[in-house]
Amino acid sequence: MGTYMDVHHGMKGITSEQLQEAHRADLAIEKEEGVHFERAWADPESGTIYCLSTGPSAEAVQRIHERTGHAADEIHEVPLSV
Repeated sequence: MGTYMDVHHGMKGITSEQLQEAHRADLAIEKEEGVHFERAWADPESGTIYCLSTGPSAEAVQRIHERTGHAADEIHEVPLSV
């Protein structure tokens, strides 16, 4: 099981409610790919969103995001943490 940080661009002006809605959509189907989305952060001014997840692969993370209508622009595996 890997840990992934994915990045979404172009979400300028996103609200807290919209971020929560997108996160809930991912949570609703995450088990179908063996993924767990742990947390999401957003900067409404720049339109950047970051999501932290665990799962079997970056591809599995992307499949969930694609199915919920917000594909990631970047997905980075993060093998080290403190």
